Amino acid sequence: MSLTFSQLCFIALSITLLAGCTAPISQLNKDASNVQIRMDSSFNPANCQWQGDLTGSEGHWYTYLFYPNDVMVQGAVNQIKNRARQLGANTVYVVSPQDFTTSFTLLGSAYDCAGED
Repeated sequence: MSLTFSQLCFIALSITLLAGCTAPISQLNKDASNVQIRMDSSFNPANCQWQGDLTGSEGHWYTYLFYPNDVMVQGAVNQIKNRARQLGANTVYVVSPQDFTTSFTLLGSAYDCAGED
């Protein structure tokens, strides 16, 4: 079976568009770059004010075909930092990273910790 030039162009364009639609969308906002992610057991929120619980997630059932896990992890981290900053927090204590085959999700508590900004 031989494909014509126009068929090859259509296939190439379709693949390009699909890859563009699956690009990780969670970019880190400039004001969220100083938000700390904590996963260690030594984190003590005694001097912090709780701002709320939040999640960060990246990936869809089709994105794992195009992007490695570290890209999806970074997207989830970016999203949880952005959401924490929107709540006025500067620290997120991550309690449950969830690594699925097709996506990555973080669950955490956002805190505003004195002296952390």
